[in-house]
Amino acid sequence: MRAALSWTSRFSPDLGIDLGTANTLVHVAGRGILLREPSVVAVDMADNRVLAVGEDAKRMVGRTPARIAAVRPLRDGVIADFDITEAMLRHFIRKVQPQRWLSHPRMVVGVPSGITEVERRAVEDAAREAGAYECELIDEPMAAAIGAGLPVAEPVGNMILDIGGGTTEIAVISLGGICTQRSMRIAGEEIDEAISGYIRREFNLYIGESTAEHIKIRLGSAFPRQEEEEMEVRGKDLLSGLPRSIVITSGEIREAIQGTVNAIVEMVKETLDATAPELAADVMNRGIVLAGGGALLQGLDQLVSAETDIPVYVAEDPLTCVALGCAKYLEELHGLHSRK
Repeated sequence: MRAALSWTSRFSPDLGIDLGTANTLVHVAGRGILLREPSVVAVDMADNRVLAVGEDAKRMVGRTPARIAAVRPLRDGVIADFDITEAMLRHFIRKVQPQRWLSHPRMVVGVPSGITEVERRAVEDAAREAGAYECELIDEPMAAAIGAGLPVAEPVGNMILDIGGGTTEIAVISLGGICTQRSMRIAGEEIDEAISGYIRREFNLYIGESTAEHIKIRLGSAFPRQEEEEMEVRGKDLLSGLPRSIVITSGEIREAIQGTVNAIVEMVKETLDATAPELAADVMNRGIVLAGGGALLQGLDQLVSAETDIPVYVAEDPLTCVALGCAKYLEELHGLHSRK
């Protein structure tokens, strides 16, 4: 069987996978990023049957009958439901490689740096059960730094702040290794929860997670805007149980997420404090690079820069940094093997 897989793997392009709490991205060697879908699976609870995956399942969130659950199989960047994660991965692999009988690719999967060995093994097992011939794991800060184009192999300090859906990762990288790092399970989902909690407390209005995410994208900011905006929000009145709408401003949303954003800024300061003086000097000169979906929060770069007095830059395409980094790492990895 091993020989057969070795033969078929030559016909299956290598995959770099950002297996995120909110979204999964798949990079196919020679073709680029072919898949970018929510990490959501719709399951029929009566017989545990998968009904939909990705975008199709995301549209069902908050709109399913009692017997159907829209499940996020990853929580805080780690696998919460092994079987559903495997089914989701298998679906995504088949979507980018329709020739199922040849689909035994080599994979590199980005994982949070703070997870345990048991959690790392769960990711490897899920990838192999989904059809991977080989599976390598890479810490997300390293993958994000590689994908953002930072010179991680050079003897100079590079700081990357990767804010995903379930975890925020920060690391100082030099000579191909992580010198200082922090990982916190506060990220994009906590910002969504802060928004929904604020609207519930201040307006007695209950909104779903999709609405909270939409508000974050439309009005969310970490630093005062030049022009404040507002939008109408619809939800369910907690007192009457009837539908109701309110108008909310970007200033109110900034207040709602202030605690979560401040926790991220404090982690940046703690990491800088724990960094060796020479590397810290490099970071002051070169700046901090933001990656992940959280990097798109308006004004976050300005806030971090104001609080640390260090230049802060948003990666060219922050959402794809980890997936691109996984793909580049896989190229280098097998390039080294082929030269041996």
